[in-house]
Amino acid sequence: MFDRAAVAPKRRQRSDKSPWFLVAPGLVAAGVALLPVGYLLIRAFDSGLGRVAEVLLRERTALLIGRSLALTVAVTAASILLGLLFAFLVVRTDLPGRTTLGVLAALPLAIPSYIAAFAWVSSPIDVSGFLGAFLVLTVSCYPYVYLPVVAAMRSIDPATEEVARGLGKTAWQAFWSVTARQVRPAAAGGALLAALYTLSDFGAVSLLRYDVFTRVIYTSYRSSFDRTPAAILSLLLVLLTVTLVVGESRLRAASEQARVGGGAARRPTQIALGRWAWLAGPGAVGVLGLALAFPIVSLVYWSITGLSRGVDTSRLVQSSVTTAWFAFLGMLACVLLAVPVGVLAARFRGRLSRFIEQATFAGHALPGIVVALALVFFGIRYATPIYQRTPMLVLAYAVLFLPMAVAAVRSSVAMSSPRLEEVARSLGKTRGEVLREVTIPLAAPGIAAGAALVLLTAMKELPATLLLQPTGSRTLATSLWTETGVAAYAAAAPYGLALVVLAVVPTLVLMRVQAGR
Repeated sequence: MFDRAAVAPKRRQRSDKSPWFLVAPGLVAAGVALLPVGYLLIRAFDSGLGRVAEVLLRERTALLIGRSLALTVAVTAASILLGLLFAFLVVRTDLPGRTTLGVLAALPLAIPSYIAAFAWVSSPIDVSGFLGAFLVLTVSCYPYVYLPVVAAMRSIDPATEEVARGLGKTAWQAFWSVTARQVRPAAAGGALLAALYTLSDFGAVSLLRYDVFTRVIYTSYRSSFDRTPAAILSLLLVLLTVTLVVGESRLRAASEQARVGGGAARRPTQIALGRWAWLAGPGAVGVLGLALAFPIVSLVYWSITGLSRGVDTSRLVQSSVTTAWFAFLGMLACVLLAVPVGVLAARFRGRLSRFIEQATFAGHALPGIVVALALVFFGIRYATPIYQRTPMLVLAYAVLFLPMAVAAVRSSVAMSSPRLEEVARSLGKTRGEVLREVTIPLAAPGIAAGAALVLLTAMKELPATLLLQPTGSRTLATSLWTETGVAAYAAAAPYGLALVVLAVVPTLVLMRVQAGR
């Protein structure tokens, strides 16, 4: 008689033997991701523990921690509120125009926070400091909560609410007691992204003159020959971001819920807003006005003003091409590094594959300014031939955005059935041929979505590009930054407008993927 229990351990043991052609590039990806943290540790402790303690115990350091955490908590809380409200209005209510609202609510992803800050800085309204940073970062971050919550709400089986209604609950009570609990993990994941974005933001807080870690690190690097304090503050910022990631992971593990059965493929019951529609509609329009209309109108106004004074068209076109080229190279590097890591994580769950996967996610907790500073130190000492050249900038993009690509590859490979790979192996295909002809083609849509996300984020990236861009080249982001720094708003606006137009394409791709899930 065939004993399945006896052969199961052997099959599992064979599956844990990771092939060398995945492990070797996976270790390279892990090394790339860990390089900035490792070098920052060396740089920070090079002057001894006394120097580290001196910087950490300064009153200004405590003030920076308080400012950064206060801004992060405020923006994250507001982003959760707005993201949940927009998702609720789009998926569960009878609000007129909710389909259009669903599209517009995600578009702030295409507008970098420093462009939103530019709109306020160039206006007669003074919103500098905490209030301005809170406003700009909230309207920039709430889509990180909105998109996953929308996807979660659309996938929930409406029968669970119907059971609650059958037990005597009203529509509102059933929603809050059943559906709201099921979307909590998605909201927590989005909240983590909003918190990390806020903690790592450099452009908006700098333009709005609000001192947090990123701005002070950049100022310390630029204004002093002693750059050890910048390295120490960078490590402290990394510690804060790692704490956020670990805390969210534990909360998510405690609140995850398993769904039994496939559920029904039908739309949930719409909740009538009644007289609340008169408040919800104008309220949503008001938020979108701040998040989309205001920065776009500001960019258009200053661009028209710039046209009347003359715009350097050749420089604008060159900056656009440079932005697209650098972002494409960064996307290509991330995808090439992420494919072996993602396949290892999805198909070979040994200790080595887990280490490689977790190491590549180090970039998830590294703000752009920290990665840039570490690579500046590394480039000056050990990598002079590529310092201030394209490979160094692409390396920074790989560190920063590799987690996005790895997550996309891992999830897409995990969703494809391993039985097709087993069939291919039974037909005589080698592991490499199975990877090339079966695994990657099946996971191609998810990989493409991850590539689009990396492309979008790389286009908008500012601090790493500002410090590491090749000598003589300028991207749209750095050109806007330079012109805004001297209050040349009419000259800066065309670069911002071109960047928004470029960023809309990958944003629409991401929205389409979310809608198809």
